[in-house]
Amino acid sequence: MNGLPSDKVIILFDGVCNLCDNAVQYLIKRDKKDIFRFVPLQSELGIQILDYLKVDRLQVDSMILYEPGKAYFLKSSAALEALKMLGGINRWLAMFSFIPSSLRDPLYDFVARNRYKWYGKKESCLMPTDEIKAKFLEKSVAAT
Repeated sequence: MNGLPSDKVIILFDGVCNLCDNAVQYLIKRDKKDIFRFVPLQSELGIQILDYLKVDRLQVDSMILYEPGKAYFLKSSAALEALKMLGGINRWLAMFSFIPSSLRDPLYDFVARNRYKWYGKKESCLMPTDEIKAKFLEKSVAAT
């Protein structure tokens, strides 16, 4: 897909979910190597990336980690991969990746199904401060 930074890892997230917003803030705060860029799933760019990856929007609505030109991860695998990339103590949290995704994802899906009820929902996507705006990809890009 043209126009995406090839040296950054793209995190697609539910832009109206409070739990997802907190997860994005957690990653931004700890991204000392500046490896992540963020795109709301509901944005035009988010939809273009999902279409490019051929990911069914009805099946995945919470988190995708995409390494342009390499691979993408869904659901619990995306969260664990992001923690691994952060390094430090977060790498220890990622130790749960030894559990097969067929066992992890049902728990992930349960939390995802209930996230609005438990954590609430915003009326619109996060509006980043000037300080963190560079971490968000907003421009539309054309699929190749």
